[in-house]
Amino acid sequence: MRSLHLEKKGLRGLAIAESFRQNSTKSVLAGVVMRRDFIIDGFVFGSATLEGNDATDTILKMYDDLQRPDINYILISGLIVSMYNIIDIQKLFDILKIPIIGVSYHDSTGIEDSLRDHFPDSFESKLNEYEKLGPREKITLNTTYDVYVRKEGCTLNEVKHLLDDLTLHGSIPEPIRVSQLLAKTLFEKGLSF
Repeated sequence: MRSLHLEKKGLRGLAIAESFRQNSTKSVLAGVVMRRDFIIDGFVFGSATLEGNDATDTILKMYDDLQRPDINYILISGLIVSMYNIIDIQKLFDILKIPIIGVSYHDSTGIEDSLRDHFPDSFESKLNEYEKLGPREKITLNTTYDVYVRKEGCTLNEVKHLLDDLTLHGSIPEPIRVSQLLAKTLFEKGLSF
């Protein structure tokens, strides 16, 4: 297992974000490899099925596609993507052995009711996936904005330190901001992976 080497200027992470429309069948996932000093060092792409269960495996494939053993952590914009395609953060950590951090930007009371409405036939299994994520933890960044995180393989203090280093303004860490822009552009161009 690799830990977060927060002292390294060239610390590399893979940041992943998505883009989709509610009438789509697939979302575009864009991954950006960025060093802690904001040097972009690679891109990777994938897709996830709306209301599906394939986002975790897509992220594993994206990581494998990069062939980059120098990636020290994965930063994901939300762990519930593509209309309730729930990312299994524990599985990612167990397989990849690097810290995994999911970041969201708004407080929430949960999605149980939405899961019940969207998945009447498979509600119990979706609810179990969701509950496995555990509670989110609130961090107030140096920019004074709050974010909510779930993490595996690192401490909350390490996550705060990392996100403070990566967030130039607002609440969105720069690697995630770039991956969001990339995913949106690719989706709007109609590219699929």
